[in-house]
Amino acid sequence: MRNLSKKTIVGLAGVFLFASCAAAQNKQQAEPPPPLREGSASILDKLANEGTGGAAPKHDLTGFWGSSVGQKINQIPPMTPWGEQVFRTHKNNSEYAVADSNDPDNTCDPLGFPRAIVFMTRGIAFATMPDRVIQMWQYDKTWREIFTDGRPLPANVGGTEKDAPDPRYWGYSVGQWQDDYTFIVETTGSDENTWLDNAGHPHSVGIHVTETYKRVDHNDLEVTVHIDDPKTYTKPFDITTAHFKWIPKQDFEEQICIGSQELDYLKLIADPGARKQAGK
Repeated sequence: MRNLSKKTIVGLAGVFLFASCAAAQNKQQAEPPPPLREGSASILDKLANEGTGGAAPKHDLTGFWGSSVGQKINQIPPMTPWGEQVFRTHKNNSEYAVADSNDPDNTCDPLGFPRAIVFMTRGIAFATMPDRVIQMWQYDKTWREIFTDGRPLPANVGGTEKDAPDPRYWGYSVGQWQDDYTFIVETTGSDENTWLDNAGHPHSVGIHVTETYKRVDHNDLEVTVHIDDPKTYTKPFDITTAHFKWIPKQDFEEQICIGSQELDYLKLIADPGARKQAGK
């Protein structure tokens, strides 16, 4: 209970901090886009026609960003024998019935990284702190720390050395501003239990992900995700380039994976007796 309370307090503190940062950015904009009160889809459609919104603030991604379409996944290069072997064990929801699929998301396991940034979610958000950037996703209300204090990435995640750090579902991330409007994030050490994308492509714990966040103007953010994982793929590649719009005010719908409901659903569709009972 003590650990749970601590996590709850930290989570609430992050939410309050993010809200204050987002409010501060709204206040600083000379000519912010006017408030919109329609539903999510119409807000995004209208923003797409409102132009640039003026110049972007320097060294700042703070605020809510949305996309009205899913992110496009580029062609995946050939895998190594190890990558192929692992890929054959992953049964995605597109090619298999849900009852036969082993997609970790079916049982509410964390999407982890980099799947979360590749996943077809519509909303992400950022809050800027002195030594890190906090990134949050609409799906499952999860958040991630990107340190900007100059620390190096760990080089021996999952190793056998005494002080080797453990793999993490969200990896270890550091970021720096390449220029006033381009933020580069590097991540490694992502747990191999997570998938690379919805198709089930695997990755190793040694994966090196480079995200380039380019704030084109106030309203437009371009995100490119580059994968370098020589244990799994025969060459580095860009898996996606996504485009987001800055949302001045929007109430995102709640998208949370609830474990008990997922298990009941899986039991219903996988167990013939349960299906027969439900059909009465």
